[in-house]
Order: sequence, then C-alpha cells, then structure tokens
Amino acid sequence: MPNAVEPPSESPVNLEAAYALLAENSGAAWRPLAGGTDLMVQMTGEIGEAPGRVLDIWALSELRGISVEADALVIGALTTYTEIRRSPVVAEFVPSLVEAAATIGAAQIQNRGTIGGNVMNASPAGDTLPVLLALGAEMVLGSAAGERTVAADDFWPSYRTTPRRDDELLLRVRVPLEPDRQVRFRKIGTRRAQAISKVVMALAWRSPAVDAPWTDVRLALGSVAATTMRTPETEAILEGSRPTREAADAAAAVLNDELQPIDDVRSTADYRRAVAGRVLHRLLRDAGGW
Repeated sequence: MPNAVEPPSESPVNLEAAYALLAENSGAAWRPLAGGTDLMVQMTGEIGEAPGRVLDIWALSELRGISVEADALVIGALTTYTEIRRSPVVAEFVPSLVEAAATIGAAQIQNRGTIGGNVMNASPAGDTLPVLLALGAEMVLGSAAGERTVAADDFWPSYRTTPRRDDELLLRVRVPLEPDRQVRFRKIGTRRAQAISKVVMALAWRSPAVDAPWTDVRLALGSVAATTMRTPETEAILEGSRPTREAADAAAAVLNDELQPIDDVRSTADYRRAVAGRVLHRLLRDAGGW
C-alpha cells in the first residue's frame, strides 16, 4: 500500500470565496471535495492518481436545495442521496431518481455522497447518470466569470471526463419537467444492495396513455461502455411504437447488435449484452402491463 500524503486543501465558506480561490490558482488542478465518498479513496493513491490540491466545498450552502423552478426540477450539487430519497418533490416529479439514489452504497454513503459528486466523478458505473441522461438533464457550471449550462448528452464525452474548467464548480442539476414523460430504471449488480453496477439502464418516453404510441424515446445505459451512453438505433425502433411484446422483442434484438460492451473485473461483455437486452424487455413489459 502506498504512503498516503495529504494534499494541500482550502475550505471556503461561500461560493464567492471558492470562485476566488479557483480563479487565483487556475491550472493548479484543484479537485473539489464534497461528500468525499469517491475522492477519499483516491487520496490514498490506491485507485488512480491522488489529487494535487483539494477544495473542500461542503460548507457552500448555495449549492444545496431541491426546488421546482418554471419547467424544471432543480437539485443543488451538494444534495445528498438521502435528501433525494426523502424529498417529496423528487418523488413526485422524478421518482426514477429516487430509485437510483436508493441503489448507491449503504446508508453512510447515501448520507454523505452527493449528486454533484456522482456527476463530476463521471464513472461509467454512476447510478444516477443514466437517469439524468434519459431525462435530458442539464448541468449548470459556474465561475467568477459567470454561469454556463451543458446538456447531459455532452457532459461525459469519454472515460471519467467532463467539460468542467479549472476555475469552475458544478452548481446544480436541472431536470426538465415535460408533459406525459415516463421513466423506468433498473440496476443489475452482484448483490441486491451495496453493489457496483454491471448494467444500469434508464428508459424514458412521452405518451399520454399506456396504449398510445411513444415519442421522444431516450434509452441510456451505464457500466456497459467507457462512459454513460445512449442507444440511438434502439431508440429509433421504439419511437412511434407501443410497449407491446413485439416491440420489446424487436428493441432487445437491435440493442444486442448496437451495444459493444466492455470486459472488466465485474463482468464480461457477453454477460452485459445479454442482460441489457433482458432488462430492456422487462422495462417494456412493466410499461405495457403484460
């Protein structure tokens, strides 16, 4: 085990002070620290490269809170998984995000880990990421120069990579609230709880009734590639369809061909491909009630 060396750290008490530190030290590779459930492991040097500098943002109250603003559910970057699970607002508008938060670690992790950490860690196994991608969420980044918004479709371009600049912080996540939007979520792991996902899937669509054709279909998967991904060929098969057995069979077959899963220590590519098709079939069956 390598010797752990504690990196230099700062703990600003408000967002303005955090911005000032980032601006003054741009290029110094500050690593924001929120709940620390991933970063604390990396700081030992056992998994990946330890951060050179740590910016503790836990005290930034500006990054907390859950609200509905206009046509979007807005979740502060420092909102914990436990807060998401207990929020009646999230349960009402995005229950699939409650489901995803409930699959992450044990109670200790859920009490400390944050949605912002899951987003910025950019792990392909991040359980909330497929839900955010399927819902067309937006990430709001901020710096002393102002704020900018990046769509989830563009936020994880490659393995553990995001568009965040050295002088920026993730401030909040915006989830559009669209009429007749439905979402289904499913995670497959080694155990029922406290497991890193082998396949995680979120399927979203718009439909005014169970038997009405689907529109704006978005299928997002995690743990099957180097980053969270959508499957446009499978989405096209489901667009305009109804959740029938025939549609499920066709979509699962296309997904089987479209996916090029990874092999890693948790699972094989063949297993992931087979399971992804079956999970999609199950989500369509649940949606159609057959």
